[in-house]
Amino acid sequence: MGHVPEQQVDSAAENPPSSALVSAPSRWGLSTLDWVRLGLFAAGLLCVATGLLPRAEAADNMRRIGPLLLFLCSVIILAELTRQAKVFDVIAHRLAILGRGYYPALFLLCVLFASATTILLNLDTTAVLLTPVMLALAIPARIPPLPLAMTTLWLANTASLLLPVSNLTNLLAAERVALRATDFAARMWAPQLVSITATMVCLWVWYWRRGRRETDRYVPPEPIRPENARERTLLYTTAGACLLFILAIPFVGDRIGIAATLAAAIAVVAFAIFDRSSLRLSLIPWQLLVFVVGLFLVVPTLSRFGLADVMHALIGHDSGVVGAYRAAGAGAGLSNVANNLPAYTAGEAVVSEENRNQLLALLIGTNVGPIVTPWASLATLLCLEFCRTHGVRVPMPRFVLTGLGLAVVATTGAVAVLLATG
Repeated sequence: MGHVPEQQVDSAAENPPSSALVSAPSRWGLSTLDWVRLGLFAAGLLCVATGLLPRAEAADNMRRIGPLLLFLCSVIILAELTRQAKVFDVIAHRLAILGRGYYPALFLLCVLFASATTILLNLDTTAVLLTPVMLALAIPARIPPLPLAMTTLWLANTASLLLPVSNLTNLLAAERVALRATDFAARMWAPQLVSITATMVCLWVWYWRRGRRETDRYVPPEPIRPENARERTLLYTTAGACLLFILAIPFVGDRIGIAATLAAAIAVVAFAIFDRSSLRLSLIPWQLLVFVVGLFLVVPTLSRFGLADVMHALIGHDSGVVGAYRAAGAGAGLSNVANNLPAYTAGEAVVSEENRNQLLALLIGTNVGPIVTPWASLATLLCLEFCRTHGVRVPMPRFVLTGLGLAVVATTGAVAVLLATG
């Protein structure tokens, strides 16, 4: 058995609260990122109050994102209660046991787990809930934590193409091109397959192969089992709520927020009966909500004062191959300069509704591309923050260079198959 390399997990931080998103909180209990979000929200309100953004346009934007905010809030509450019921821990340990100490088997199982979580429950679920679970698994199994961290970080982004629920940008795009969940999946399955395949190759070569992990085998951990009837009930009820939500996705269309709310309500009722102390106001992801609202007020304002002209120049109006790659490149580039959500919303504003390929290529760039800089997507930022709180060192030069390589390969390949299958 080889030794575990230097990127060790800090066991003292084995289970940080998922709401502790960034660095040391201030005296008000807010982190630096929280203040940034509140500042963005305040800037958005100021844009409306001063007339820089007409109130009618602001109201239209709020009506558009209302169902998205309902979905985002509900799915995060559902996922957090599922984490508290140890559903993710049970699955992660079972997968490690199933791998029987063989790294190639564990690698495939981790890719499957992270991809399924991202596709079915949203990329922020993977970032917020799966990352700490996978890092905690590294301790009993004596697995180098960096490969596990990069697997969740990359797949939280690159596996978010298939369904509208996989990414908030997908919900916006599906509404813009009027595609139901099944139609959206039929259009995006090939780009998603290419993106995940490229991610697997890059993960294995740069993080998982023998020369990188320094160990031949890992130690299969003991399974996690509920200790009593109360824990069993919470485990099965929350897992069932997640399953019901997943099964509803093909049928609910644009009412996905209602489906998520009903699933979250099942989990909330279960905890109200068996573990009421876990139901706290901190379950509501206010940080994400104010961030999204602020973006949808600030970005349209910036578009009125020059951003739209910049995006026009970057994306153009070509409805063919060149236009699709320009849109994808602009989306990926702006995502890594700023963030993927404003990059998509700014790009969407200058792409005509009838040019579906260009819009979906923009979506690929903003979903797959935000893995080069730490702030490129909220999921990337959250994964890196959990690495920090768990004592896992992520070398930034290596992170940037390998992320750039994957972003170029995966985005290029995904756009190519999008055009070939369109």
